Order: sequence, then structure tokens, then C-alpha cells
Amino acid sequence: MGYRTLAAAVADLEKQKHLLRIEAELDPYLEIGVVQRRVYAAGGPALLFTRPKGCRFPLLGNLFGTLERTRFIFRDTLADIELLVRLKLDPRELFRRPSVLLKAPLAALNLLPKRVGSGPIMKNRITIDDLPKIVSWPRDGGPFVTLPQVYSESAASPRFRQANLGMYRVQLSGNDYLLNEEVGLHYQIHRGIGAHHAEALEQGDPFRVSIFVGGPPAMTVAAVMPLPEGMPELSFAGLLAGHRMAMVTRDDHLPLPAEADFCITGTVDPTRTLPEGPFGDHLGYYSLVHDFPVLKVEEVFHRTGAIWPFTTVGRPPQEDTSFGAFIHELTGDLIPTVIPGLKAVHAVDAAGVHPLLLALGSERYTPYAERRVPQELLTIANAILGQGQLSLAKYLFIVAHEDAPDLNIHDIPAFFRHVLERVDWRRDLHFQTRTTIDTLDYSGEGLNRGSKVVIAACGPALWNLPSEIPPDLRLPDGFSAPRICLPGIVAINGPPCTTHRPGEDRDLERFCRTIPGSNPLATFPLIVIVDDSDFTARTLNNFLWVTFTRSNPAADLYGIGAATVAKHWGCSGPLVIDARSKPHHAPPLEDDPAVEKRVDELGAPGGALHGII
Repeated sequence: MGYRTLAAAVADLEKQKHLLRIEAELDPYLEIGVVQRRVYAAGGPALLFTRPKGCRFPLLGNLFGTLERTRFIFRDTLADIELLVRLKLDPRELFRRPSVLLKAPLAALNLLPKRVGSGPIMKNRITIDDLPKIVSWPRDGGPFVTLPQVYSESAASPRFRQANLGMYRVQLSGNDYLLNEEVGLHYQIHRGIGAHHAEALEQGDPFRVSIFVGGPPAMTVAAVMPLPEGMPELSFAGLLAGHRMAMVTRDDHLPLPAEADFCITGTVDPTRTLPEGPFGDHLGYYSLVHDFPVLKVEEVFHRTGAIWPFTTVGRPPQEDTSFGAFIHELTGDLIPTVIPGLKAVHAVDAAGVHPLLLALGSERYTPYAERRVPQELLTIANAILGQGQLSLAKYLFIVAHEDAPDLNIHDIPAFFRHVLERVDWRRDLHFQTRTTIDTLDYSGEGLNRGSKVVIAACGPALWNLPSEIPPDLRLPDGFSAPRICLPGIVAINGPPCTTHRPGEDRDLERFCRTIPGSNPLATFPLIVIVDDSDFTARTLNNFLWVTFTRSNPAADLYGIGAATVAKHWGCSGPLVIDARSKPHHAPPLEDDPAVEKRVDELGAPGGALHGII
């Protein structure tokens, strides 16, 4: 019933041909990260690197690299979780299927952690410098822990029910950190540990934090679950693992998972920060150097036979894409129970997750109206933007379920077609300016600072969407190479943006002024101005990534026939998004050609990855 250790998971995956041992000596500096990304892209197996250069611990990569393998890892308990979700959605299930009464309490027993006096995690002590030093991208500021489980408890009420287990990246060395004495903790807004930090700041005392690595795979997944406040991640880990999480209790210290592979313990001075980063992150850019909290290291433990799990992140899709798909399978049906009228919501991975949300809602309350306009949709949209990490969205497109009951929210081209056929840009744009966005998103005016726009559309079709470039199209000077991204969406090369004037870019204003309503371009509801239209239009993922990671709605949305009426901005013609790179944007991630060449050789005949990459 579930894996109790990471080693047990590795042994079973290898037996079932889901894991490949890499016996060749490979370098944790860039090389192993490239291998992991390449194998992930190929849909390949989990990887156990048995001889990482300069490291005495084996490294485990791509563990959750496919949705199928993730389901396999938790195959023993998925039925229990589905059962509890069904009971949440419809308690009448208990009466229709009395046998459920027998199963539900057994699964629920695993929600409570089990306190133990000792465990394998306490067996060996080392220093930070002994840990694997994985560097994923050339400009990274040092080695990072990329699958950490960061555990903290409320200083005011220190018990597991008020605990937080989150996946916040950890920088092991570099910058101004004292080697073996300090590590960096990068946690962002709307993360649970932030509440514990605020409590400690109010009390004026340091608070304890522990970092777990490895252990039961359920602990890793629990650390990334968007659970409601009041449900501890340790409880979900027990449910997913199929057994209670054994936690070693120690006086004046936080509990430690008995079966973890590694653990770093220490304290955080809530008043102290140090520069952390850069780090190649999941939006496909480097998150830059900023001040973040510091863990003062007290102890570093590892179990005998410890395995170091890792991942690398970068422009989606990456291994965390599989995390997201698995989490959606587990919790997607619960979303409508949280927000009345909401049918479904999709955080678009290819756009970096937080920049773009798609949603299906209801327009139930005015069925008698001659022409339906967004009303309830706006209420639902506000509720979405008030929910945890969904509040970090920049673009939220929401449409009425009643207009197309069979519309699949995960069919992105169909969703955009549906929106763009119905949108009225004079009415359907609703901005929040000077608000919070994802810490990793550099399209705004500062760290965590940017804007949002809700695009809510319903009713009959208003636009016929062109799918070809008109032969007689003429563009203003400096604009060129129009390319179709999707029906109704055209990408156009614009002049390089050398000076950013939010909302007042002279080239974009000139573009909008010189496109009259008679211009064939005015038949496209959405125009995206980019640096490279060929790249943008080449794939759907390219369009999503460029458009929604390189624009900040309040600063970068323009319109043909734009006007402000009673403080409501809109446009009578096409909406224009300025998705060019701006001077303040973070640099995109780029591979090291020499390392890529070495990895190519591993895929050649006779290489360790021949037939996989």
C-alpha cells in the first residue's frame, strides 16, 4: 500500500521498466539537468544517476516525468482519493453505495501523522557542502534544491494542524551565503510559510524551518498541492501514500519525516534577508537577484542509502507540467464547489501557469434578456481572482457554459475561437491596475507588481475570424511580417522596444492610429505585436508563451478605436497586445551549446541514452 521510502519506489519502477540507471559519470553542473530535460521531452523513463561527478549520493531525475508514471506511483490510493472527492461533491453517495461507509473511514485514518521517537533520517550527519550541487542553467547563482519540502509551523500555535509544507526553492551556496551555515529560502506571495514569517516578525523571534528531500513520493506531491487553508499537507501526504506519515518528534525542534532521505534544519530570522538567485524558472526566463529570507543551518541529516531527487524547470512543458496535470485530476472536480457558478478553470501551462487562466462559468440569472451580456461571469471572475494562487493570474478569459455546453476548456484553439467570436472590446475588458502578479513574472513594473484583465464574453457571435493574411494588407512603417497564430489572431513584427512607456508607447500608438476601420487588419479581433512573428506563430505553445509572459495588461494593451467612457477603457476595433521584449524583462533561458553537444553523444549509438533521446 504505497511506497514508504524513495528507495522502494526506485526499486519497483526499475523492476517495472519505468526507470533507467545511468552508470556513466555525468556532471551535476548543467549536464545532468540537460539530460533530464531531454528525457522528459521524449516522454522517457525516470533516471537514476549512479555516478554524478563530485558527489557521493545517487541522483533521481524525471520521477514524475509522465502522467502515466505518476498515476502508477500512486496506483494503490487513487481510488481512495476519488472516493473522498465524490463524497465531498455528493454526500448521497453514502446512501447509494453503503459499502462506501466501510472504505471512507479507513482512508481517513491516514490523515493523522504518526509520532515516533526515531527514524532512519537521523542515522547520519553531514554538512551542506556534502549535498549534491545541481546547477540547471548557465546563469544560475549557485546550486539549488529543486524538489524541496519546506516545513514550518505557526509560532503562535506550533502543531501540525497549523503547519505548512511547501515547495519553495532553496539556494545551497553562492552569493553572500556563509557556506555550511546559511541557505536561501525563496518563497513568494500567497504561500503558507509567509503567514508563519509574519507571526514571527510580530513576536520578534526567529522561527524554525526544516527542509526535507526525498522520502515517500507522496510527500513531494503534497508539498505542491494547492490545499485549502486548514488542511495540512502532511494529512494529504498520508492519504496519497496510503499510510500515516511517521514523524520523529524532538524537544524544541520541528518534527522530521522518519523516512526522508535528507533533512536540513535551522531557524529564520524574520528581519533578515540576503540576495538570492538568479535561477532559471518555470516561465522560461531567469528570476533575477532579489532579497529573500535566509535559513541559519543547524543540522543536516541523511538516511543510509539516501537518494537525492531533483528536477529542472524552464519554459513549459517541463516535469512540473506533469505535476499540474496530476493535481488537476485529483482536485479539478472540486473547483465548482468552491465558487458557485464556476464550471471549470484551466491554468495554461504553456503560458507559464499564472499569466493565463481560462474559465467556464454560468449566466443563469437573466435567461429572459433579449441579448445576453456578461453579468454573472464578472462575479465568478472576481471570485476566481480571490482564490489563493489563482489570484496571481494576469489574463483571465471567461465564457458562458450555456453558449457552448460541449466546449472543452483544455482545447485552447477552440476556446480562443469561442471567445474571439463573441467578444465586444468596448464592453468586455475589465482591468485591475497596480495589483499583485506572480513573483517570477517580470512583465510588470516591479517585483510582485503588475496588473490583471478579465475578458468576459457571452452571447451570439459578433466576429467572423479570418484564417489567412489578406493579400492587400498594408502595415505602418516599422511593422512587418504578419503571421496567423490562430483564426482571428495575427502576430506582427514591431520596432524593437528600447524605452518602455507603459500604456504610451509611441510606436504602438502610431500603429493603432494608422489602421483605419477599412484596413483588412481590422477584421482580426486580436493583434499581437512581437519581436519575431515567425517564431510566435510557429506553434500554439510559442504564441501562448510570447503573448502572455511578455505583456502586462494595463501597460501593454492598446486598441484600434480606443476610448475611455466613464473610466471604462475599450476599443471598437481589434485589441492590440504589445508582447515585445522590454528593457526591464528578465532574460530568457538559453542552453549551453557545449553541454548540449555532450548530451547529443549520449543519445548516439552506444550511448547511455540511445533510443531515448
